[in-house]
Amino acid sequence: MSSNRINTKTRILDVTWRLLESGNTAIRMADIAKEAGVSRQAIYLHFPNRAELLVATTRHIDTVKNIDQRLARSRSASTGIERLQAFVEAWGGYIPEIHGISVALRAMRNTDKEAAAAWEDRMQAVRQGCEAAVRAISEDGYLKKELTEVTAVDLLWTLLSVENWERLVLECSWSQSEYEQTLKQISEATLLLRK
Repeated sequence: MSSNRINTKTRILDVTWRLLESGNTAIRMADIAKEAGVSRQAIYLHFPNRAELLVATTRHIDTVKNIDQRLARSRSASTGIERLQAFVEAWGGYIPEIHGISVALRAMRNTDKEAAAAWEDRMQAVRQGCEAAVRAISEDGYLKKELTEVTAVDLLWTLLSVENWERLVLECSWSQSEYEQTLKQISEATLLLRK
């Protein structure tokens, strides 16, 4: 792939990101093309449809913000408890940085199936992180006996929702540090069997 093609693709993704964070809930391919200085046809050469563009934009944000580096400590943890703590820290600390895009996609999802698909794609990625943490806890023998792994994942995924972060940090004025520490404690209390 030529450097020019990569630059055009990146420019399209950056423009889409900026337009979404602006709060405009009616972003069309034509709007993106105009802002990126390319034709609509050029956008479709890179992204066959709007859904793929929105999903690619959310993944582009993860790349720019180096989500893999943020998750490295969780992924390399030697125990399930360490993995859980590191995952809660990584995701909880990432929410403020992607909050603008999350607001935009959630505002659009009831009337825009492409935005709904992009948001669902990202939330399934978070769920996979929850699954990995719960599996590690279970393999260590520390998952509460009354919880199945699926139920534990459901609980952790819900605890770590963007909506809960909004309620605690934005509405209740918790500090980011207070949020992360408390969510680690609540997650452990919810999931872990104390031996």
